Amino acid sequence: MQMRLFVLCLLAVPTLCMAQPCDLEFEYVGKAVQTEGMHVWGSSPVIGPDGKVHLYVARWSMMTQKNFSGWYKECEIAHYVGDKPEGPFEFVRVAVPDSDGTFNSPHNPTIKKIDGKYVLCFIVNENSLLKTQRIVMYVADDLNDDWKPAAGAEADGTILRKSTEPGDWNVAAQLGVSNPSLVKHNGKYLLYDKSVVKPYPKAKRGRYNYGVAVSDKLEGPYKHHPKRVTPDSMQLEDAYAFTMNQHVYMLSRDFVGSKGSNGGGLLWKSKEGFFFDAENTTRAYEDLAHYVGKEALSEGKAYRGKIDGHLERAQVLAIDGNPAYLYLATGVNTTPGHGSCSHVFKMKERTK
Repeated sequence: MQMRLFVLCLLAVPTLCMAQPCDLEFEYVGKAVQTEGMHVWGSSPVIGPDGKVHLYVARWSMMTQKNFSGWYKECEIAHYVGDKPEGPFEFVRVAVPDSDGTFNSPHNPTIKKIDGKYVLCFIVNENSLLKTQRIVMYVADDLNDDWKPAAGAEADGTILRKSTEPGDWNVAAQLGVSNPSLVKHNGKYLLYDKSVVKPYPKAKRGRYNYGVAVSDKLEGPYKHHPKRVTPDSMQLEDAYAFTMNQHVYMLSRDFVGSKGSNGGGLLWKSKEGFFFDAENTTRAYEDLAHYVGKEALSEGKAYRGKIDGHLERAQVLAIDGNPAYLYLATGVNTTPGHGSCSHVFKMKERTK
């Protein structure tokens, strides 16, 4: 189905719509997943063969790690299911357990159905060392969690490590490669990935940018494209890529507040998918307080970020090929005994 260009914005923020009319509206629904005694971070949705909505969720115990560091120390990927995109969602099983050692802390899952297969990508590290982060790809014909490593991956499913090719933009990546998002576009398979790279050798900090690895086959192998796909000065985090109207789009966190606060997000657009320029990048969403009100969060607890609730880890549910629901994670929760959680927004076409 052909779709019009969707510019993501909200009626609650009329200033976001002044430059051009909005094609989509967000309607805040509520919490998607929260679990007592655990942090939940990111919920990636897909429609299952049963017609239900399946969420693959990063989570870890609040008890063993008193700060938020459990995401790279003891995370697991859990499978939840609901009859409707709005939920409620119930825990089914742990889909990818924490194995420690060289397959440590599976985190930031993203799932899609491509070419009739379910594809689950996520990150792992070695012994809780962030500089060893890499991307894993699993595939399956169903959602019974009988996942297998992609055919072009290493034996454990590792599909992408940081580049070793001189001249590639992320050959000197400080924290490996992370936060994948996969699309099929123009007959190619594009695996977007984040790297943290210093803009010059003596810089104190690296910049958060995105690259892409390319394959002729869904299950790889994938080869790094030599150049970054986002402007060096516009840092981003947690990009989710999708195709629409013969373009590639990404929803991401606005990591340094390039077009607003860093609690909200950006919508990126590219014809070929190999570079997303600043001119075609627009503000997408704001922090959680914008939708629920600051008063509603005032008695909550901020486990990560500020009490206004930074919204991160954008993941989109498409229904009949159309983006229909957006799932976002936040470090703020108002339910006692529950850690960070994910929220769901309904995306609908604006009535002209």
